[in-house]
Amino acid sequence: MEAPRQKLMNDKATVVATTTLAEVVAALFISVDIYRFYLTMDHVGPTKAVQIASELRSHGFQAWLVGGCVRDLVLGREPADYDITTDARPDQLLQIFPKAQLVGAQFGVILVDGVEVATFRSDHSYDDGRHPVQVSFETDAKQDVLRRDFTINALLLDAASLSASQVVDYVGGLDDLRNRIIRAIGDPRQRFEEDHLRMLRAIRFAARFGFEIEPATLAAIQELHARIARVSPERTRDELARILTEGAARRGFELLDASGLLSDILPEVAAMKGVEQPREFHPEGDVWTHTLLMLEGLQAPTPALALGVLLHDVGKPGTFRVADRIRFNGHVELGEQIARGILNRLRFSNAETEQVIALIANHMRFKHVHEMRESTLKRMLRMNRFEEHLELHRLDCESSHGNLENYEFAKSKFEASAPEQLRPPRLVTGNDLIEAGYAPGPEFARMLEAVEDAQLELRIHSKEEALELVRSAFGPPNRVT
Repeated sequence: MEAPRQKLMNDKATVVATTTLAEVVAALFISVDIYRFYLTMDHVGPTKAVQIASELRSHGFQAWLVGGCVRDLVLGREPADYDITTDARPDQLLQIFPKAQLVGAQFGVILVDGVEVATFRSDHSYDDGRHPVQVSFETDAKQDVLRRDFTINALLLDAASLSASQVVDYVGGLDDLRNRIIRAIGDPRQRFEEDHLRMLRAIRFAARFGFEIEPATLAAIQELHARIARVSPERTRDELARILTEGAARRGFELLDASGLLSDILPEVAAMKGVEQPREFHPEGDVWTHTLLMLEGLQAPTPALALGVLLHDVGKPGTFRVADRIRFNGHVELGEQIARGILNRLRFSNAETEQVIALIANHMRFKHVHEMRESTLKRMLRMNRFEEHLELHRLDCESSHGNLENYEFAKSKFEASAPEQLRPPRLVTGNDLIEAGYAPGPEFARMLEAVEDAQLELRIHSKEEALELVRSAFGPPNRVT
């Protein structure tokens, strides 16, 4: 019996699509009118990838742009990076590019000035859900293409002679781009058994491009979703961060839910489904619906902001109760604990974790901005990356009751406040208090806070006034223990 990939190659070999990019674009433009593509030598020629490919060709080797960069070029998007595949063996690559970085010797992968260059290969059996046990270096680009994940990522483009502008397609990727489909190459179950992370990648690509996941591919994910637990936290984290920040976070999380992956990766978020909220504040529906609406409203967010939006109400399922109305007393504090557990589990950095926790901890404070003392409000406005707090609050309001009064008030105060108004130089320090005769102790923090309160509220303006305030509020030095 033929292996699925070999059978696919045999079936497709006689109908390989070798198509000019102009023809591809014309076809895409007819069926997908949002895509336009203009490829010129001026656009791609300066890239290091073209120079590397030309060098390979000058030594008699094949050199193709492959994968996501070709897909993005066809879709009229600027590729984030360029990958080259070639029939040159690793030892030959190192002879041509002696300064290259060897990043995957066993897989024939080197890095040349930031461009990944890989030898054609086929992979044989996986035993850890990520790495092939054995690879074979090949001389035919078709074999290399057939080992890849999805048809839209398996297109080839002649990198050294772009004037010919030819896309080579062995797996139907051009048709799937036209029809807006994410389809695994060959047997989808086998592709996901080889590398479990591909299930998350399918979700990400479908969300990012607004494509549908082909039924057999989606069915395979729904069957195998529990395998995602075998993927390292770091790899899972990186895919989630991209789903959250590439422009279609709501669609991504709806697909995570439909595929079964959400409950495996983020059961705390899945628990939001069906948790009702008081209609007078949340006419949109349950906590899950509210969170999806906020995700939909994200505009080029940082990972921390996107995570803050995702997790800001993660404490609600655990604090739900019905009294005079539905209430979630303590949901902020519980949410901080749950979120910290999630972020630690997924190996997010300390800096990102602390920012997400701060977003959760402070998201309910905006309802009090009109009643805050001036010093309290200024301390709030000077929080690290306050713009993200403000944006989370805007999304929170627009995805629920729609009242932006507190948002507009805080925004106007923030925009009108210079940094030195929010964080002026201290009028007194601990050393000043010691020099004034006060003994160091717990009272120092309260004294300094009282001084800063008065300073922020413009009630005092000098060191002398600050020390007088301390004497008035805390007594002379001999009364402090």
